[in-house]
Amino acid sequence: MTTPATDVTRRYDQAHARLLDVNQEHVLHFWETLTDQQRRQLLDQIDSVDWQELHRLIQTHVQHKPEFELPSGVEPAPWYPNVPTAALKSRYEQARRHGEELIAAGKVAAFTVAGGQGTRLGWAGPKGGFPATPIRGLPLFGCLAEYIQNMQARHGVVIPWYIMTSPINHADTCAFFQQQGYFGLEPAHVMLFPQGMMPAIEMVAGKVLLEAKDAIALSPNGHGGSLKALYTSGTIADMKKRGIEQISYTQVDNPIVRVLDPLFIGLHALDQAQMSSKMLPKREPLEKLGNFCVVDGRITVIEYSDLPEDLAYQRTGKGELRFLAGSIAIHLLRVEFVESLNTRAGGFALPFHRAEKKVPYIEPESEQTIKPTTVNAVKLETFVFDALPLCETSIIYETDRDDEFAPIKNAPGPAPEVLDSPVTSKLIQTARAARWLEAAGVAVPRKSDGSVDAVIEIKQTTAIYADDLRGKPLPKAIAPGEQFFM
Repeated sequence: MTTPATDVTRRYDQAHARLLDVNQEHVLHFWETLTDQQRRQLLDQIDSVDWQELHRLIQTHVQHKPEFELPSGVEPAPWYPNVPTAALKSRYEQARRHGEELIAAGKVAAFTVAGGQGTRLGWAGPKGGFPATPIRGLPLFGCLAEYIQNMQARHGVVIPWYIMTSPINHADTCAFFQQQGYFGLEPAHVMLFPQGMMPAIEMVAGKVLLEAKDAIALSPNGHGGSLKALYTSGTIADMKKRGIEQISYTQVDNPIVRVLDPLFIGLHALDQAQMSSKMLPKREPLEKLGNFCVVDGRITVIEYSDLPEDLAYQRTGKGELRFLAGSIAIHLLRVEFVESLNTRAGGFALPFHRAEKKVPYIEPESEQTIKPTTVNAVKLETFVFDALPLCETSIIYETDRDDEFAPIKNAPGPAPEVLDSPVTSKLIQTARAARWLEAAGVAVPRKSDGSVDAVIEIKQTTAIYADDLRGKPLPKAIAPGEQFFM
């Protein structure tokens, strides 16, 4: 009969053998000083790491620093414009209908990447709990939930919502959803699961760092890890049982993102793409957005820091930036494509990238906690857009910055000096709501610079398009300085 004590001994022996094989046995240095609970926690962490893969990555990404080489023949990627040309109008009408049909048939799921904390925003808790709207302060999760509710009512269907957390915030995120009553959605159709983690590695010796005597210094494996977690968590299997064919991928920090966009879904599906993306025209050549490009006939993203300035500043004969299309982490993926990324020979298909960080750690010999003042460690992460070159077919669709992009990434500060902050996001939300009201005949007060002289919020259960306000009871005018909510 196996007892808890013998089970821990067996697991220790297995862990020690794996660590010894890759020269990382120091991870168990404090074993004799740990409680039974601490030992189990450490063993769970050890079991969660693919040590052979990590050993290979230490050789290729830590002891040797990969250098980015710009591929030859880089060209700007083509895209579908936000406003269709005359030649594309019928295509867009067909795509919108097809996207709506796929949603109504239960073929599309929402997928939100929400592994971050709100630390940069001064928020103690998961970032998805940050109050985002101008009047109610509805959390980011609530904004996405209201959009899903609207689409469910519009199409008479249940839309499954899959949310990837991280081990750092998973328990708090689950508790938050319970406290909020899942924002009116059915709990059975809201699935939360954590992404994988990777150890931080000391830069010189290539040793895994310990955060504490009973804990490895772990960090999320990057947003590309979401495509691995979809598979390893059983989410892809659940999607297949439900008949889901397409996954609408968004991040949690954008309160006005179109969680499911029928036109985008339709264009993606009609072109039989494996993975597709939305883009924004860059504000200026060096805006910190990845650049959609074509390399060897495949769509790819070249980071803003990797695109040479002479290419970034190039312009067309019309005066537009030649490399205009910026990536904003909104994608569509076929379920079978995500599955294929995880079942290929050689393991998960996406490459790892090296990030140099300052990582506090406990030194095994001295037992002292070290807080470095300079970078001392490498974190390994994957990027979701690295799946694009693996597609046979991929399309890009241009979205409207003012209509769908109001991210909350940076700490609160004055606008416009601090972009992508709670301040700028709420201004964008108010401006969009004002345009919709004006289109419906409501007089909206404006300041001398054209900005809205009011605070306006429209629930996404009320409207997700300007046309949704038609036929609704509306005031003739909004007063200067008024807070208007509907």
